[in-house]
Amino acid sequence: MEKKNINIKEWAPEDRPREKMMERGASALTEAELLGILVGSGNREETAVELCRRILASFDNNLNTLGKQDIKTLMGYKGIGEAKAITIVAALELGRRRAKAEPGINPRITCSSEIYTQFHPILGDLPYEEFWIMLLNNSLGVIHKEKIGQGGVAETSADVRLIFKSAVSHLASGLVLCHNHPSGGMRPSAQDDRLTENVGKAAKLFGITLIDHLIVGDGKFYSYHDEGRI
Repeated sequence: MEKKNINIKEWAPEDRPREKMMERGASALTEAELLGILVGSGNREETAVELCRRILASFDNNLNTLGKQDIKTLMGYKGIGEAKAITIVAALELGRRRAKAEPGINPRITCSSEIYTQFHPILGDLPYEEFWIMLLNNSLGVIHKEKIGQGGVAETSADVRLIFKSAVSHLASGLVLCHNHPSGGMRPSAQDDRLTENVGKAAKLFGITLIDHLIVGDGKFYSYHDEGRI
């Protein structure tokens, strides 16, 4: 006997995602309900919410993992065509960019985990290495973030001259180095150690404090400062 699911329009008004959002706010909705609003409709066997619940379950209900999927992968689910897949990818990309956006008030950096919070949205999902700097004022407030170099899967390089050109032009008092390890390994390389040492020496000449050098992974990080190496 063919299964016939109740359409979302037939649900009780308080259970419909759009009505639920209007009445109780977006925070009251589950991830599946939010995605269901984006895709709008499901398939013959599932409502939009049920379809999105199944998609999320296939990624361990982890939005971070879902956000790494491409359009073609999402189109592999029955009921998700090109337009719906593009909508999901676009929405997750907006979320990523919001996390990267500068807040109205410059955040103050007091520990390595706060540096990680600033850089993970930028570097956490990348399949290749990038090298960034963060410049701070006298109060340890963030005044600028900038990508200095980009490499391959295994390594990247950074020009010390470019680092201090930016630091001097922004009248920075503090400097943070940061790059990612797409492999997930957090152990610094010999090249990482040499760069940290060279930047530290140059920083003293400019009267700038090297605060930390962070290596970022997905959900973890290595801090030269925390390890007593700066």
